[in-house]
Amino acid sequence: MSLKKILITAFSFVSVSMAAANHTDEELLNLQVMTRFDYQRFILDGSSDRLNSGFRGNNLSFFLTGNLNDHFSYVYRQRLNRLKRDENFFDATDFLYLTYTTDSNWKFCAGKQVTAMGGYEFELAPIDCYYVSEYCYNMACYQFGATVAKVFGKDKTDELQFQVCRSPYSGVKTDKDIYCYNLMWTGEHGVFLPLWSVNFVEYQSGEFMNYISLGTKFKFNKVSFFVDIMNRSFLDSYSLFKDFTLVGKVDIDLCDYVHLFLKAGHDYNNLDKAGDWSVLPGTSISRVGGGLEIFPLKGNKDLRLHFVGSHHFGDNSNPEGTLLDKQTYLNVGISWRMNLLSFKR
Repeated sequence: MSLKKILITAFSFVSVSMAAANHTDEELLNLQVMTRFDYQRFILDGSSDRLNSGFRGNNLSFFLTGNLNDHFSYVYRQRLNRLKRDENFFDATDFLYLTYTTDSNWKFCAGKQVTAMGGYEFELAPIDCYYVSEYCYNMACYQFGATVAKVFGKDKTDELQFQVCRSPYSGVKTDKDIYCYNLMWTGEHGVFLPLWSVNFVEYQSGEFMNYISLGTKFKFNKVSFFVDIMNRSFLDSYSLFKDFTLVGKVDIDLCDYVHLFLKAGHDYNNLDKAGDWSVLPGTSISRVGGGLEIFPLKGNKDLRLHFVGSHHFGDNSNPEGTLLDKQTYLNVGISWRMNLLSFKR
C-alpha cells in the first residue's frame, strides 16, 4: 500500500472521529506521529558487519487514540516503515482495537492487540526499543483477539485480563488456525509494580506450551529497575528453567535532561524437542549493554538523543537469529514525537 493511501486512510479515520465528537462531551481524538533515525554499527568477531551497519530510519509511525463516548474508546498505531508490497496492510499495524468499559470497571476489548504476556520488555513501544532479548525479537507480540478485563483493588490499581488471540507462532511452522490463551495481572502497590502472566501457546495444531512470565518492577524517585523471568515448557513433559529468558534493566534519571540505563539478558533452551520457535533448542546466549538518553527541550521529552551499546556472547542455534556470538552493537540516533492534533468538543 502506498504512503498516499495510508495518509488518506488516516485522514478519513480522523474525519469520522471528529464528526462523532460533535455528539459527545468527551475528548475524541489525539494524533501523534513518531519517528527515529539512527546510525548503527555491528561488529562481529572483530570485523565490521557492513551489510547491517550505517544510517537508517528505524521507526516511522502514527498513534491515534480517543473516546467515542463515556464507554467506548479506541487505540490505533500504524508503523509506516514496515509496509511492504507483498504483505497485508495489518502486518504493519501494531494495534487497532476498540474497548468498552462498564461503570463497574469491566473492560471488553476486540481487535489487534498486544499479546497479554508478562514482562516489561514487551511493554516498550518499538521506538523506545534499542535492543531486546532473542525471545522478544522472535515473538510476534501483536495479534488479533479479544480480551475481558476487570479493574479491582482498593485504589483501582490492579487489573486482571483474560485474552484469547491468534498464536504468535501462527503461520511460522504450521497453519494459521492456532491460538493463545492468556491470563495476566498488572498492579501498582507503592514501589512494587507486577506484570505477571500465565499463557498457553499453541505452537502447532492441538499442541501447547505453557509460559509463566513474571515481570517485576520496583520504582523509586529517580531510580527504577525490573527483572523479567519467562519460563517455557511443554505441557506433556513439564520442566522449569530448561527453556527460559531472563532480562534485567536499571533506569537512572541523572537529572531532568539525562537518563542512564543498564540492561542485560540471557536466553536458554535445553529442551529435547522443537516447539519453542522463539528460542531454539541448543541456545545459550547472553547480552549486556547500556545507554544514555539526552532530552534537550526543557520540561519536554518529545525530542531525544541516544547513545547505546551492547555485546553478545554464547551460542544461538537459530541460523536466522538476531543475537550472535562475539557480536557488538553500537547505535547513535535521534527520535521525536510530534503531537499533531488533539480534538475536544
